[in-house]
Amino acid sequence: MIRTLPKSRTYTLSFGVFMGLYFFFLFAPLVITCILAFNDSQFPSLPWKGFTVEWFTGNVAQRVGIFHDQINLASIWVSFKVAICVSVLSVMVGTAASFLFEQENFPLKTPLYFLMLMPLVIPGVILGISILLFSNTLGMFFEDTWGIDVGLFRPGFWLVVLGQFSFITTFVTLVVSARLKKFDRTLEEAALNLGATRWQVIWYITLRFLRPAIIGSGAVAFLMSFENFNTTLFLVGSEATLPINLYLQVRDGSTPVINAISFLLIVGTSSLALFNLYISRKEKLE
Repeated sequence: MIRTLPKSRTYTLSFGVFMGLYFFFLFAPLVITCILAFNDSQFPSLPWKGFTVEWFTGNVAQRVGIFHDQINLASIWVSFKVAICVSVLSVMVGTAASFLFEQENFPLKTPLYFLMLMPLVIPGVILGISILLFSNTLGMFFEDTWGIDVGLFRPGFWLVVLGQFSFITTFVTLVVSARLKKFDRTLEEAALNLGATRWQVIWYITLRFLRPAIIGSGAVAFLMSFENFNTTLFLVGSEATLPINLYLQVRDGSTPVINAISFLLIVGTSSLALFNLYISRKEKLE
């Protein structure tokens, strides 16, 4: 629609109602979850029975807050370790892949590019099952052939990392590649003509230009890994990640400590998003 054209009152009213309903539908569940984190009740639902912070700090038999809940704290730590490993690996490999796909003379560039996109369109459940069956097959082959028990092929921490890495890397590659397409190649040529080595050009010019995309994609990769459920469900071992642990608690019945965890996650992810926005704007100003 052409913005300069005059808008009728009906259009303006309809647009306002639509946007109001959209954001209400989007944020109402999050607001209710945050409110219920402070509800003085044994159940993670309405009605409201008073304000309390015991679901954060409580340490009695009937009310164990998140800061004293060893099971949930352990799952948060596992999710944090997985997310760090996945984000670091995804940024490293995704950035390298973006350089590779920007090469004009790269052989089989188009088919390999489409293969790289496959993990994004395959459902996470199918991806998790496929990785699990593949790793089990490799594990049985190594054990039957050479009598070697490879822990990497069993459900556990590193299989979860590899499973999430398989599709999150694709996202990082797309983000960094989009930024790389805007890069002025003459800057590299000028630096080389002035005596800089190839690695100096990459480090001081190319990567500096890509820094907003690398930081942004790394932050999103961390969040995608931290909250991933579908793929992780089939690859997790004895150390459950936070989404898996929350699923088990909701299925079996739990207390408002789930709301407290959700509140902390909402605050944490929002802070990370604002920090990422601040870094992006700062880079633009420079």
